[in-house]
Amino acid sequence: MSDTATPTASYLTQEAFDRLKAELDQLSGDGRTEIAKKIEAAREEGDLKENGGYHAAKEEQGKMEARIRQLTQLLENATVGAKPADDGVVEPGMVVTVDMFGDDVTFLLGSREIADGSDLEVYSEKSPLGAAINGKKVGDKASYEAPNGKSIQVTVKAATPHVP
Repeated sequence: MSDTATPTASYLTQEAFDRLKAELDQLSGDGRTEIAKKIEAAREEGDLKENGGYHAAKEEQGKMEARIRQLTQLLENATVGAKPADDGVVEPGMVVTVDMFGDDVTFLLGSREIADGSDLEVYSEKSPLGAAINGKKVGDKASYEAPNGKSIQVTVKAATPHVP
């Protein structure tokens, strides 16, 4: 089994966990019932080979089942916690600004699911950059290896809790 196939724990705030749990409950309950009714109604229209409504409903069902699997895996492996303290220490759930190549780069450290509705770029705490800066304080320097093998230096300039 490769590292990419191993489920990894993701940090979620309690709010993000509750929102995702509600989405999962809706999709696996009423959502499944609604799509089954759409498929049945389309099936009754006749010839399935040329039935666009049937094929669209089946495709929608496939996407919904994929989202259910994704949410189930995410919630089963989530580390749920309170928002991090505003102490300038980089940890999941923080909006971090680093100096990289002389430019300020700002992103959320953690799961995309925490950033709900935000246009912030998100880096996992397990990514090379995330792992290098996790636990660092404002002013600390860190380096990580880029996919091309080059070492990249960054300096932590700011770290504040993400406010959705």
